[in-house]
Formats: sequence, structure tokens, C-alpha cells
Amino acid sequence: QVHLVESGGGLVQAGGSLTLSCAASGSIFSINAMGWYRQAPGKQRELVAVVTSGGSTNYADSVKGRFTCSRDNAKNKNTVYLQMNSLNPEDTAVYYCTAQVLLKAYWGQGTQVTVSS
Repeated sequence: QVHLVESGGGLVQAGGSLTLSCAASGSIFSINAMGWYRQAPGKQRELVAVVTSGGSTNYADSVKGRFTCSRDNAKNKNTVYLQMNSLNPEDTAVYYCTAQVLLKAYWGQGTQVTVSS
């Protein structure tokens, strides 16, 4: 079992930056990939970025060059970050942290990011 807690969301003006954090607890030794999805009102949840245990990353085209996903795998710690720069109103959404263990995905409760124009 893996428990995820996100932090760092909030309100920011267009062009600004935010950093999201997601701390994992529980069976963290079994986590493979970690990353972020987002869901805007009236839209489906979509992948933002993912990072594997080996450090490989994958980004949605809409955030490439603006967002950076990183991970801290220090002993007894498994945290994933999302550094978001040059934010625009289209980035407004609830951002969810996710962790993959074998074929099962765990999700955080979500954190709201609102970008004002």
C-alpha cells in the first residue's frame, strides 16, 4: 500500500511559477514510476509528466520546456516534484500525484492550481 500527499498548489498570475511536491509513504520500496496528471473542469484527466525509478522522464507536449518533473529516491524517502514555469490559464486544473507499483496506480487527493490572466 502506498499513500501520497501533495502540496504546493495555489493561485498564480500568468507567467508565474509554482512547485508541486508529492511525498509517498508506505511500501515506497515497491514504487516504479511516479508522476503527475491534471484534470481541468469538464475535461478528462491527462498526463502531465512522469519519471521512472531510473530517472527517465516523459512530458505532455503542452508542458514541454516549461515544466520539470524530478524525483528524490533517498533512503526512506520517495518524493516527486513538478516545477512549473511560464504558467498560463490553460494550466488551471487539479493536479494529481500518481505512483505505480507493478500494475497498480495509486493517487493523491489532488491539489488545485489556478492561473489568472
